[in-house]
Amino acid sequence: MTFDMINMLPESIRVIVIAMIPFGELRASIPFAIGIYKMEPTEAFVLSVIGNMLPVVPLLLFLDPVSNWLRRYTIFDRFFNWLFSRTRRYNNRIEKYGSLGLIPFVALPVPWTGAWTACAIAFVFGIRHRYAYSAIFTGVIIAGIIVTVFVDLFMEFLQESPWM
Repeated sequence: MTFDMINMLPESIRVIVIAMIPFGELRASIPFAIGIYKMEPTEAFVLSVIGNMLPVVPLLLFLDPVSNWLRRYTIFDRFFNWLFSRTRRYNNRIEKYGSLGLIPFVALPVPWTGAWTACAIAFVFGIRHRYAYSAIFTGVIIAGIIVTVFVDLFMEFLQESPWM
């Protein structure tokens, strides 16, 4: 897909796509929607939550089968052995908080703490899909509220500032 093709998409679809991308997620899509596309905060929030949650179900469902398939190859088997041994040392925290620990992890709107990473954590620690999904969804809602309020206040500040 070229840049011209992306520009042909409606802005609402662009916001959803931006929210689906790992690393940025709704932390990127909400500022784009409000700041660049001039959407209302409520619309930006709803579209961004939808986009952020779209990859969650496939990730939760397919991380295990894909990793099992990849483990047939030595390099991937070593990687997953390293990953599991490295993350299992945090097992006490996961046993204490379970899927509820995913909520503040996702809700904190900083890099590397979004829905994609939470899906990987749920996979590594074997958190059941329905509990992981609920916790991730709750965290995404909280993060979306935080980012939306912050961006909306920032945009109001910019409009009132003498520099603009």
